[in-house]
Amino acid sequence: MVGTEDLRRSVVVALQTSAVAAGYYAAGWLGLMRPLVVEGAVVTPIWPPTGVAVACLLVLGMRCWPGIALGALLIMTSLTTLRPAAIGILVGNTAAPVCGSLLLRKVGFRTDIGRLRDGLALVFLGALTAMVISATVGAGLLVLTGRLDAPEFWPVWMAWWVGDAMGVLIVTPVLLLLHGLRRPLRVTRWKEALCLAVIACAVVPAATHSSISLLFLVYPLLIWTALRFQLAGSMLCALFASVMATVAATDRIGPFEGLTQVEVMTKLQAFNGAMALTALLLSAVITEQRNTRRSVERACQELVEVLEHLTAGEFPPGWPAMDDGRRGQPGAS
Repeated sequence: MVGTEDLRRSVVVALQTSAVAAGYYAAGWLGLMRPLVVEGAVVTPIWPPTGVAVACLLVLGMRCWPGIALGALLIMTSLTTLRPAAIGILVGNTAAPVCGSLLLRKVGFRTDIGRLRDGLALVFLGALTAMVISATVGAGLLVLTGRLDAPEFWPVWMAWWVGDAMGVLIVTPVLLLLHGLRRPLRVTRWKEALCLAVIACAVVPAATHSSISLLFLVYPLLIWTALRFQLAGSMLCALFASVMATVAATDRIGPFEGLTQVEVMTKLQAFNGAMALTALLLSAVITEQRNTRRSVERACQELVEVLEHLTAGEFPPGWPAMDDGRRGQPGAS
């Protein structure tokens, strides 16, 4: 019996590791479809594998880190030979999401991101702080191996760091949302969601591909989706807008036309970062306020029921009955 349990546990761990590695590898190739070149180094405006890694670590626990390392190894071997620098980059890409998830667990992060503190923790600990590791290790090894000149360290480091952070800010909330999805929307909500989707499909491509700089048109749409659908609406809208902006930036069209490589990266990262922060923090604040209001309404309803029973000379359900002549004193013992 013990041997069967151990075998079953080993099979589950192996399947989870394989699934995480496959997800990391697939996300990596999605990110590599739209690369940008900064100071001769190829970087991605958004590196989705970091978002996949952090989400898997938060949901499955630390036991899935070998899957992250395996996925990173598969990406590295498909791009280059396994030299010491490549192995070092692999270690940095694995250590960054692991440290990010540990920091989030340390502060009591909740995967539903239903509190403002959860949104702030994901931004400042899971993304901005933890991804310093992968950017520093990656850009530093490129300098040490001579593939990057020392003056070019900071531009490449910045692009690497922001790309990894954007993966956490945009991809991780979407995956956590899908994991926590329990019930479908009502019919009336589906109609509103479909209306929002149609508007987004019209507004976002126009804003990101127009020769006139109309990127600001995305923000009213983000606010609308956050108010009506909280994290689900705002983060899906942010993900779609980020993908469309990345396509426009790599094709050098719309608001990114005529810019240098560094200017394209800076403008794209500023847009993606501001949009992700707006969507994540606004939806967290709205969700927290709605949960607080529901708790207050529930407490008021319970208080009304208690007062109704006491006014009728009855004890509310669950209260101990008093047989010693003190029935009018609920607090007596």
